[in-house]
Amino acid sequence: MANESNGSDLQFEAELFKAADKLRGNLEPSEYKHVALGLIFLKYISEAFEAQRVKLEQEEYADPEDPEEYLAARVFWVPEIARWSYLKDNARARDLKITDPVTGKEKKVDIGGLIDVAMEAIEKANATTLKGVLPKDYGRPALDKEMIGDLVELFSDVTMHTEGEKSRDLLGRAYEYFLSGFAGAEGRRGGEFFTPRSVVRVMVEMLEPYQGRVYDPCCGSGGMFVQSEKFIEDHSDQRDIEAAKRRISIYGQERNHTTWKLCKMNLAVRGIDADIRWNNEGSFIRDEFSNTYFDFILANPPFNVSDWWRESLAEDVRWEAFGTPPQGNANYAWLSHIYHHLAPRGTAGVVLANGSMSSQQSGEGEMRRQMVEKDAVDCMVALPGQLFYSTQIPACLWFLAKDKSANGHRDRRGEFLFIDARKLGTMVDRTRRELDPKDIEVIATTYHSWRNKDGGYQDVPGFCKSARKEDVAKHGYVLTPGRYVGAEDAEDDGVKFEERLVQLRETLSRQFSDARSLEIQIAKNLLRVVE
Repeated sequence: MANESNGSDLQFEAELFKAADKLRGNLEPSEYKHVALGLIFLKYISEAFEAQRVKLEQEEYADPEDPEEYLAARVFWVPEIARWSYLKDNARARDLKITDPVTGKEKKVDIGGLIDVAMEAIEKANATTLKGVLPKDYGRPALDKEMIGDLVELFSDVTMHTEGEKSRDLLGRAYEYFLSGFAGAEGRRGGEFFTPRSVVRVMVEMLEPYQGRVYDPCCGSGGMFVQSEKFIEDHSDQRDIEAAKRRISIYGQERNHTTWKLCKMNLAVRGIDADIRWNNEGSFIRDEFSNTYFDFILANPPFNVSDWWRESLAEDVRWEAFGTPPQGNANYAWLSHIYHHLAPRGTAGVVLANGSMSSQQSGEGEMRRQMVEKDAVDCMVALPGQLFYSTQIPACLWFLAKDKSANGHRDRRGEFLFIDARKLGTMVDRTRRELDPKDIEVIATTYHSWRNKDGGYQDVPGFCKSARKEDVAKHGYVLTPGRYVGAEDAEDDGVKFEERLVQLRETLSRQFSDARSLEIQIAKNLLRVVE
């Protein structure tokens, strides 16, 4: 892709996706997704391998042919037959004679068959991390080999104006953008594996996962984890990024095997070490981390699932805190599962349908009362509509805390923050809205100013309200922010809510920037102390 926007902004990813999408012909997005993403993965790890190889060749005592040298640098070993340069040279192959690195036998392949062999070779060389993860059906007769060759050549041009780490970053961005693009193309089915980045970013910025265990019980393609590491990159001294990343450990579970593979590839593209487990029963029936507790939990579980219950769950320990969830809707089962898995000072962010904030059906109202009385809820955020690919059901964010008196913040016991963000966001196309960086800042910084000691928090009519337990009780333990934030206050100076919100954004943005500078300075001072 030889164009001026290559790598400079999101236009690069959009143009690359548009070009790739033209090549799929009549292939369904759900099927084409794995074709395109598998090739981007191959390109990415080959780029990483070649960059590390150059470094090793320049070191006096390093061996560029030793796979352990690559493993030590968190880089996958890529066998010669799987390297992108070889695939590119044979993008139009029809009867290429090769020696299969797995069987040792000679055979003839086209470009699709060659990619399958490459995937097999990479899995064999990196079995601990990638066994059973990569797609290996490029050689099937139904797949157009001209299209595959076109894709190989298209992705080969990604690095035309970039080198080294920069090109690898572009490929990582492209992978994430393609996940988003395919989620949009698949609609409801796509939403099962992808949570919009702006929604994830709100949750991550609010929870601030600097160090500890991060968990997602229904992790989809791993977006929560990618954004957690991105948060660390954005809030760390550049000299300390790798060390900072090692301060978090990532755990996840996914029920859909195909989505689990997408997650494993997505994290591998980003160089993220994680313990991601799959079983076809899911986190309720077969909890892979039943005896593990986490500092941060981020989740976007499927909304209003009705067929989750099994009789084996009747006396489950996860229901001890708030009671047994209704069998016909899993929303409160997810909240209970997540709260149960929080460490003593852990916090969680959960995306749920708006109905979860007010429903009285099947004992949900009583469970919500228990959550309020036991101070399990920290903050509620009402989101704008049209954010999600999978549903038009209005959604909200629940923020849970195991101990509201701990974690270095002020004592918030008996207090709850309500944020009504329904007026935020910008339409990015005819059907979907996104929260822009300033929207995310204003939500996150409002929460931090309320949670932190001497944070300078103030209620903003129509947007945010700090309420006490007795206030929530008066509202029947309904947690819908609109009930608490009140109407827009324009009586004193005639300033409209939208204008006041702009001013609030600017003020909070400055505070956010000052806080970030202070974090970096503290990190530098700590480094000096250690040295």
